[in-house]
Amino acid sequence: MMIRLFGHYVSKLYLVLGVVEFLVMFYSLLAGFYMRFSMGDTKVIETPETLSYTAIAYALAMNVSMVSVGLYQRGLPFGAGLLVRLGLSFLIASVAMSVVFYAFPDLVVGRGVMAYTMLFTLVGVLGLRTLFFRVTHSETQSTNVLVVGTGRQAQMIAELEPGQPGFRVVGYVAVNEEEANIPDNRRISHDRRLMEMVLDYEVDEIVVAPDDRRLRLPVDEILDCKMSGTMVLDLLSFFEKETSRIKLDVLHPSWIFFSEGFRLSGLAQSSKRVLDLAVGILIFSLSWPLMLLVAAAIKIESGGRGPILFHQTRVGLNGETFRVHKFRSMRTDAEADGVARWATKNDSRITRVGAFIRKTRLDELPQVFNVLMGEMSLVGPRPERPEFVEQLEKEIPFYSERHRVKPGLTGWAQLCYPYGATIDDARNKLEFDLYYVKNASAFLDLIILLETVEVVLWGKGAH
Repeated sequence: MMIRLFGHYVSKLYLVLGVVEFLVMFYSLLAGFYMRFSMGDTKVIETPETLSYTAIAYALAMNVSMVSVGLYQRGLPFGAGLLVRLGLSFLIASVAMSVVFYAFPDLVVGRGVMAYTMLFTLVGVLGLRTLFFRVTHSETQSTNVLVVGTGRQAQMIAELEPGQPGFRVVGYVAVNEEEANIPDNRRISHDRRLMEMVLDYEVDEIVVAPDDRRLRLPVDEILDCKMSGTMVLDLLSFFEKETSRIKLDVLHPSWIFFSEGFRLSGLAQSSKRVLDLAVGILIFSLSWPLMLLVAAAIKIESGGRGPILFHQTRVGLNGETFRVHKFRSMRTDAEADGVARWATKNDSRITRVGAFIRKTRLDELPQVFNVLMGEMSLVGPRPERPEFVEQLEKEIPFYSERHRVKPGLTGWAQLCYPYGATIDDARNKLEFDLYYVKNASAFLDLIILLETVEVVLWGKGAH
């Protein structure tokens, strides 16, 4: 149940949920206002002309805060964790509304109104989420997929299916008797046309995934299904849609040539730079006192010895190198032998202050200056050291393509994959980086920035 929005695949169900919850929160504020001024002997006052604007601001603040704490991510269980995230979103929205009320006094409503508003919001969201959870966990809401192929590529879909609730494979159609990676009980005999199977199994999508397309591929039948309204995807596009990554195991140059994306228009680049400057200045304005505290903590722990900042050469846009700035989180002799090493979990080179600022991502705050100077972007693949890039380009195909965009403070791979310190980790992260390079847009950047808040709050992926 995914749709493409500004190049990025989003869940249709969660998009609808977000819109409905926006309406719930909008009307919660209106209900809160009328409840507050209809109680007791208080005379009902005239509705302010700005009340609807206040309701819009509140609904937007709640929607954005809920995105930032991960309440719209697929697979989030219905339980105590949801309540914690919802409570945190109320806190963030309250701070945001305080800023709105300070900047626009005409929008101010009383504390009593806001208290009723949040109560109604809580009841409405929990009720809606309960219904949503029951509906989305029904098999009728999964996309029915028919796979053409029974070989290694089809097996990749079979391995993905158990952990991916958005689709259900109704069967695998053999196009080559030599392909035998799928159990017999999951195969569908190709003794009738594909269109009949589509109708019988209520198929929504066909994934064309034979290991060798030159052998008995039923082109006419697939075309018939396509022209009849059934979505037809190749394996790479299917994985991109369902996992938001580009599968390296089956990636070939021709797919890159003919697929949409892998380009940033001049307008998109300009809007991305404006976003970088605006948010970069905002981050610095809000975080400079915190930077001073971190600097003081590093200085105190080191006994006044050693640098506060750590400067290191990294690879940026089009393979050009630049110096990245970070708060020092390791001992000064971390690489005394001159050998470049990846940071690992529980790395003995990390100081006590360093462990904390890494966990909270405070060590990366000085990189805002790299953003303001145009060497980095807010969002993009994380920049690697030249020594690692040289090694990875030899061992991982298409690795250099991640340098087609500016490196970022945060990125799609950082959200979707835990901290990596091996070649295999770099390979997995590249699949997410390539998804970003292909679908880069201001819309995707905003999603990543909001979801990065969740990463910081929950400490995901930091070592």
